[in-house]
Amino acid sequence: MSIKAAIFDWDGTVVDSVEHITDCLHHAAASTGFPTLERAAYRNIIGLGIVEALRRLYPGLTDHDTVRMREAYSAHFMATSASNQRIFPGMTDILRELHATDRRCAVATGKSRRGLDQALTSSQLAPWFHITRCADETRSKPDPRMLIEILEHLELEPTDAVMIGDTSYDLQMAQAIGMPSVGVRWGVHGDEVLSLFKPIAIVSTSDELRDLLIR
Repeated sequence: MSIKAAIFDWDGTVVDSVEHITDCLHHAAASTGFPTLERAAYRNIIGLGIVEALRRLYPGLTDHDTVRMREAYSAHFMATSASNQRIFPGMTDILRELHATDRRCAVATGKSRRGLDQALTSSQLAPWFHITRCADETRSKPDPRMLIEILEHLELEPTDAVMIGDTSYDLQMAQAIGMPSVGVRWGVHGDEVLSLFKPIAIVSTSDELRDLLIR
């Protein structure tokens, strides 16, 4: 691919954190007196901002209960996240090689700024990214606003970059602004869902992703 920037989702794409997030959502529901759901339901909303995720999981949730559940989720996540930042094999090498070929790297995530900053620090990946955007400082996926802000900062057009993610929310926001996208199979959504948003490829391994991005 002839690109100037690679924009990565975080959870389920760069780090293996899907089960950790699922556990935290389960804990948030149980600790605030709401019914716990099947793990598949929690997995399916990973990628959205936490407020949007909670309201999709629990339709009719009041503002007060949204705050309670969000606080319970955040407290449990922060208390347990340091031991759950497992970088997918090969991802650090991809970031290093993108830098070596003068491509920019960015993160577009449904995480909060606090959560992403802690994750970047504990994973030691912060130096590789030129800019990051989180759901609580702009609009949640699948709205493409965070991609637009990244492009404006980098002074690039949508076709100069590629969005890499494991969920429909990642690929949908890229499609909305005419940005190429790549789906990865090691996260939340499978081929049937990812292919709906016309990615240029869906890859199974970091080696496949590297060959696509760096050549």
